[in-house]
Amino acid sequence: MDKPVFVEHAVLETVLSYAQMLHPRECILLLKGKADKHKLLINDTQIPPFATHGNNFSGFPLNRLPIDFSVVGVAHSHPSGSLGPSVVDLNKFYGRIMLITAYPYQSEQNVAIFDRKGTSLPFKIV
Repeated sequence: MDKPVFVEHAVLETVLSYAQMLHPRECILLLKGKADKHKLLINDTQIPPFATHGNNFSGFPLNRLPIDFSVVGVAHSHPSGSLGPSVVDLNKFYGRIMLITAYPYQSEQNVAIFDRKGTSLPFKIV
């Protein structure tokens, strides 16, 4: 993806807080936003229906998601502290981007965004 990624500050705070709340289990959230020719803006989150949160996994059944074209990707946490996507993360990729937050979930330094190939994408908090 060659568009710049912008994340609203409230979304960053929600992802970090949710990860802190569920630690040491992984959290998972849908990322909602808008994409145009010039940029991708992430402006909201949603807990996926029937989401599961475990010590080494998180997920949700795709067939339970409502049709919602504002979903642009998924955010999840890595309680291990790793900011890189695992093979499972890449194989279960949903949407245009994947945001990972790693322990200790304190700031944007604990966040990385990836495309479906696992390439790190630059992002800006707005």
